[in-house]
Amino acid sequence: MQTTFTEAQLRDPGTARANEILRACVHCGFCTATCPTYQVLGDELDSPRGRIYLIKDMLENERDPDARTVKHIDRCLSCLACMTTCPSGVHYMHLVDHARAYIETRYRRPLGERMLRWMLARTLPYPTRFRVALLGAKIGRPFRRLIPDARLRAMLEMAPKRIPPVSRNDDPQVFAPAGAPRMRVALMTGCAQKALNTDINDATIRLLRRLGCEVVVAQGQGCCGALTHHMGREGDAHAAAAGNIRAWMAEKRAGGLDAVVINTSGCGTTVKDYGHMFRNDPLAGDAAEAAGLALDVSELLARLEVPAMPADHPARGMRVGYHAACSLQHGQKIKDAPKALLKAAGFEVAEPADSHLCCGSAGTYNLMQPEISAQLKARKLRTLEAVKPQVIAAGNIGCMMQIGSGTGVPVVHTVELLDWATGGPVPPALADAAA
Repeated sequence: MQTTFTEAQLRDPGTARANEILRACVHCGFCTATCPTYQVLGDELDSPRGRIYLIKDMLENERDPDARTVKHIDRCLSCLACMTTCPSGVHYMHLVDHARAYIETRYRRPLGERMLRWMLARTLPYPTRFRVALLGAKIGRPFRRLIPDARLRAMLEMAPKRIPPVSRNDDPQVFAPAGAPRMRVALMTGCAQKALNTDINDATIRLLRRLGCEVVVAQGQGCCGALTHHMGREGDAHAAAAGNIRAWMAEKRAGGLDAVVINTSGCGTTVKDYGHMFRNDPLAGDAAEAAGLALDVSELLARLEVPAMPADHPARGMRVGYHAACSLQHGQKIKDAPKALLKAAGFEVAEPADSHLCCGSAGTYNLMQPEISAQLKARKLRTLEAVKPQVIAAGNIGCMMQIGSGTGVPVVHTVELLDWATGGPVPPALADAAA
């Protein structure tokens, strides 16, 4: 794609990166075949190619964003399926993230939307605040049909039936390996996950210890920054990311780290991009090193070789419907490891049709774009339930909440099944379903 940025414009690092990405695009349209919003809406401007044209026009002309441009960019899930499909290697993620930051500084949204975005940014990344909000949503949920605003209804519907108790495992501490030590790893405990489902971190710690890992929950770590990053709130996102970088690098220098383990794939995609986010910052070196240490839990488990469950284990042969989170398969290019781990452990793994398409969760997307999100959820549920699973496994808390809100099939994290297979307890979601 030909661009006409001036030399003065290209002195801005964000614009220079956008120029590189735009010039890599050859207009082929392969991305439209795998874009969920284009599949649902059928509008060229709701495809990556269409959004690229809108972003190019906005940035080259240095114009204030108009409502039409903002609408179509807001509708992007950032599922990154387009990056998997693109034959030219267009890094759409960096482009749309830059566009969102540009919009955030130069477009004045309606008051109600500004308030909603402010509330989400000040609630979701903070587990205690999020727990309070979930409690309020749980109380208000029976009255959701009386609320005319679809986004407020979506927030009430997101509240889980049971808000889990606070887990002390999420506090800063060190867990010794259960056997001979093999690795020393930091576990990113996340933010929303600590309020929505504490079973995931608990299972991760048990499993990693069982496999010989010393597990560190570092002092000072918190939200990865993804939730605010995708809203264009660059300052908030970078502040959260900087806290993690400092926490992990302090731990690495004090006792050494072989990896930073992440069991929420949406966080993993962002953490692995810290080097880019801080490329022009004094933290650049540490950011790149922290990003290089980051591993999805399935990547680490593949290196550690999880043993198979005993022949008489009650889970042997259990049929698992595997949901591939977009941030895992497209953002991190991890497609086979989770399925291979489950199969090797003794589960039967079934993958649904159109597994490349998003479930509609996408961070705050199901709250900000509830109508489109609901269509994508219904589509995903149909394909998952069609494989007749006894349990659905995923590697991202947002996907788990989205899918779990629409099916009676238990939904668990992949690591919970692997923990169970190797000596851990039955995943609570499965135990509750059997009760």
